[in-house]
Amino acid sequence: MASVSSPTPTTTTTTTVDEGGVTTISAVHPDILQTHILTRLDGPTLASAACTCSQLYTLSSQENLWTNICNSTWPSTNTPRLRHVISTFPNGSRSFFSDSFPLLLTNSSDPTVTPSSSSINSNNQDRPSEIISAVDVYYKGRLIFSKVIETETLTGWFRCSPFRLDLLDPKDVVPTPIKYPEEGEEDKCRDLEEDLELSWILIDPIGRRAMNVSSQKPVSVQRHWLSGEVQVRFATILAGEGGASSEFVQCGVVITCGGSQGGGLLVKEMSLQVEDMDGVHLNGKESLVILQRAMEGKKGIRRRREEEGRKRYQEFLERKRERKEKKLRTEGTLDMLCVAFGVLGFASFWLFVLCR
Repeated sequence: MASVSSPTPTTTTTTTVDEGGVTTISAVHPDILQTHILTRLDGPTLASAACTCSQLYTLSSQENLWTNICNSTWPSTNTPRLRHVISTFPNGSRSFFSDSFPLLLTNSSDPTVTPSSSSINSNNQDRPSEIISAVDVYYKGRLIFSKVIETETLTGWFRCSPFRLDLLDPKDVVPTPIKYPEEGEEDKCRDLEEDLELSWILIDPIGRRAMNVSSQKPVSVQRHWLSGEVQVRFATILAGEGGASSEFVQCGVVITCGGSQGGGLLVKEMSLQVEDMDGVHLNGKESLVILQRAMEGKKGIRRRREEEGRKRYQEFLERKRERKEKKLRTEGTLDMLCVAFGVLGFASFWLFVLCR
């Protein structure tokens, strides 16, 4: 065996291979895995890698990895207030990502969580004193808007008024690089369904839970026939209180764009509301109970979120349409019965008068 001397000491790393000549993952130095490989993965891929072996599970559980993933996925989380709140979650940023990334799981025919089985009570002491909204809007993969707002939930005004979270003040507008669609350019409005993305994360800092109420991609894009404003809707369907009209509710975010600045659309409004199957907006108390239940419920479907969100929205609209038709049929039947009883009463009266 020939030996080669060197004036400077060197460190030799031995790589082990199995009998088939294939290098195993354990042969790669942990620093290389953690610095050059795991840092390049997104959240779902990193979570999948953690399930392969104990070594990757340990390396993938490092807090700094998940903090960087949360900050890159949702830039709004990189604020002092949210960094502190996320640090209080059971597993820090990893728990926050697990709560916020998946689409909320609600069976469209049989809700998995019903009011009777829910551990959440609507009493004041069981409700959080505030909810935090972390919102990020992307256009063609580029961040165009990011904001965090905090909303008190214990005031009488919040409990009794229709639930509505507004990100922008009435006089505020947000310029965007989205080209203003001229008359007849309806294709540009439809392009927003593919190019615009929204993340709206609701956070309970007391219960240390979070959920994303956005469908990620728009479920509908409409242009007002008179004002020309473009309304982009994102929606998530949640299990409601179990009543006829609130069996399912729509947690909808509407972005209203109008006017232009430098040829780009201006965002005028961005709001979140909860609506039942009759189109009635729920108040703060009712909405908070439903949102808390959703935070505690099951989550799933990390892949193909856009298609699943649109599918559930269309199912909700179909249920809403069927309920409306059934209500109209019932009202029509009652009207006919009222007319029949009126005619019968009128005929009976005159028959009594004539036969006296």
